[in-house]
Amino acid sequence: MLALHRGGAGAAGACVGEAPAFGMFTIFVFGGLAVFKYLWMVIQDLLLSVTYASLMHTMLARVAGRKGRLIHGVGLCIGVLASVALAIVKYTTNLIISSHWNHYIYAILMSLTVLFLVFTFCFGRKEKQSEGAGSTILSITGSLLSSVLVFYSLPGVLLYPFSFNTMGQGYLSSYYLVRMAGWLGALILLLIYSRLLSHCALEIKPYSWVPSVLNTSLWVFAVYCFGRFFVPWVNRAKWLGWPVKYSDAAYGWIGNWMMFTANHSMLFLWITVGLVVLLAVFFFRQGTILREKYDNPAQLRKLKARNRRWRRTAVGTLVCILLFSLILTIVKTNDTRQVELSAPENYTVDQDAGVILVPSEAVNDGHLHRFEYRTEKNIDVRWIVVKKPNSASYGVGLDACEVCGNAGYFERNGQIVCKRCDVVMNINTIGFKGGCNPIPLAYEVKDGNLVFRLEDLIAGEKEFR
Repeated sequence: MLALHRGGAGAAGACVGEAPAFGMFTIFVFGGLAVFKYLWMVIQDLLLSVTYASLMHTMLARVAGRKGRLIHGVGLCIGVLASVALAIVKYTTNLIISSHWNHYIYAILMSLTVLFLVFTFCFGRKEKQSEGAGSTILSITGSLLSSVLVFYSLPGVLLYPFSFNTMGQGYLSSYYLVRMAGWLGALILLLIYSRLLSHCALEIKPYSWVPSVLNTSLWVFAVYCFGRFFVPWVNRAKWLGWPVKYSDAAYGWIGNWMMFTANHSMLFLWITVGLVVLLAVFFFRQGTILREKYDNPAQLRKLKARNRRWRRTAVGTLVCILLFSLILTIVKTNDTRQVELSAPENYTVDQDAGVILVPSEAVNDGHLHRFEYRTEKNIDVRWIVVKKPNSASYGVGLDACEVCGNAGYFERNGQIVCKRCDVVMNINTIGFKGGCNPIPLAYEVKDGNLVFRLEDLIAGEKEFR
């Protein structure tokens, strides 16, 4: 018995924006999705910590001189070494559960932030207090805060290179190197930004601009930490029998604030970035005004050269911020947008013969064609067909792979791409087992049709459960 199955309207169309399958340069230029993925991820993870650490280092240098720089430098080194140790423990064991671990980190960060703000009010409102005990206390507190910030944000970034998909081709493959380029590129951009911001904060006048920007952004950060850590501590208080009351549905206003900080975490980053923009703009304005007196043309040229350097530093900082903003908005949105799989196409079912018939003329155009069969267990088994270039054969496989599961494949600029990992398939290898290739599905060409056995499709149920 023959039956026409209508899997959906429309054939699989070509999507836009992918690079050719081979060649790292073309991947960089046209697609670069693998590069961009780790570019925005690293910047998003580290931008806040890098901003705070840069401003902190400069502020302590202006308050406590060489002593402040030394203490803060030691704190940063301790934070980096602790991050490396934590990354190793996370990679080699299951001892660290990040969701539990971060509750304590938020509590420590908030406590140190409040202490630093208090000590800044007491000891950090004036420059060049290197001889006083107050500047030492401020430097130690600031270095501890920076150390914990690094310890919080850096371990995950250090582990990214160990999660890159090499497609079984090793660490020198284009798959790995492209991702590593994005990871390293982000670190280099953040390093350049840190140097430029430090120079802005070191030479801006009056000094009060530096603690004003840093303290305001730290207040914002403390409020964010409050929202991220408070509910778990409320739960712990209830376990201890303390009289803590909140609604079971939403934990009252505390739960609402927790949800706000979870859903709007980027808002707190943008507030800090906005404050840094103000600092850079005022530093640029400082470079346009010549206030000092001069006795001869040589001194005037020297002052003008200094002002030009100030303006260039301010512009460089603003360019970095603009670049980060584009990466965290346009690039991130493009990279994380959901790709809609094309609708399944029609085919004919011959129940008596136990086969599915797909007219070969319907799949001879070289584009991806998707089909779907619902089994008796109400599981939709999908498979794809694409005519191989310069060949009479077809690339046929389930719309799933052993690496990425049943995420599926889509067509982009004539390339077949895995939806989950964004790896471009070699069309000539579709139908062969291994890597991110579609799981092979048997077929034969007979009487102008591609013939698929129902028993083979039913055997593929396990891939779509």
